[in-house]
Amino acid sequence: MPRVKGGTVTRRRRKKVLKLAKGYFGSKHTLFKVAKQQVMKSGMYAFRDRRQTKRNFRRLWIVRINAAARLNGLSYSRLMNGLKVAGIDINRKMLSEIAIHDAQAFSSICEQAKVALAK
Repeated sequence: MPRVKGGTVTRRRRKKVLKLAKGYFGSKHTLFKVAKQQVMKSGMYAFRDRRQTKRNFRRLWIVRINAAARLNGLSYSRLMNGLKVAGIDINRKMLSEIAIHDAQAFSSICEQAKVALAK
């Protein structure tokens, strides 16, 4: 078996990892072995947190809708049930935006939900 010198390929691979590790603390951005471990872990965090971000935003929207609904005499769950009964199909992101930027429109939505629940 002939001897293989993989200098350029190895260097390119290591430089790629060290470039990804740029800005990491301590030896994590300078030593290849430690940098490789941290880049792998960072990738795992990124994969996990792309999903967690969606959850966190949904939680935020629900908190905002609940706060605005309580100002109009409804709880979050009663509001959402009323909207479903009334046939108003609007997602939580848009509801929270309406609650923040247009209080009158949100109040009218709440009134429609109350009417639907009263039936």
